[in-house]
Amino acid sequence: MKISSAISLTRHLSGLGIARSSLIKSVHILERIGLAAVGASCGLYVGATLLRQKDGLFESGWIVLITMLYGALSYYVGIDLSGSVGRRQSSISEEWSGSEPAEIMSAAGTFGAAIAATLSVSILVLDQNLSNAMTGFVAGCWAVGSSLQVAAGTMARSHEAPTNEQ
Repeated sequence: MKISSAISLTRHLSGLGIARSSLIKSVHILERIGLAAVGASCGLYVGATLLRQKDGLFESGWIVLITMLYGALSYYVGIDLSGSVGRRQSSISEEWSGSEPAEIMSAAGTFGAAIAATLSVSILVLDQNLSNAMTGFVAGCWAVGSSLQVAAGTMARSHEAPTNEQ
């Protein structure tokens, strides 16, 4: 979509009397649902990789559903923290504003979950057999990464952003 088309669509929507804040909220919800779908698809690949190991903990088909649901939850809750934790330019001082731990956890969680998903896709596409250690590594990256995303999202949403009253 061209920028001019997007601008004309926005003007058309504003002419219909749609409040800007409700439009932004609706778009943000669509974004969150899209991120949940990405998390679920990453979970599908991780679950399918774990299910391929016939001699182990992950023999049940439920592992695919569990990894998909947990991936959807973690990506929905934890990836985009910009709406609740404003990225502010830090001053000259090196003081933490309180939002940095959530951002660091979200970044680390996204990285861990992405590594697990990338390894899973490559293992499935190349039709490789995994050792138990590699299966544990993929499962650990997914579990830790997704859990960090959930924790970061929870922290960010419960953190009260300071107001700048001068």
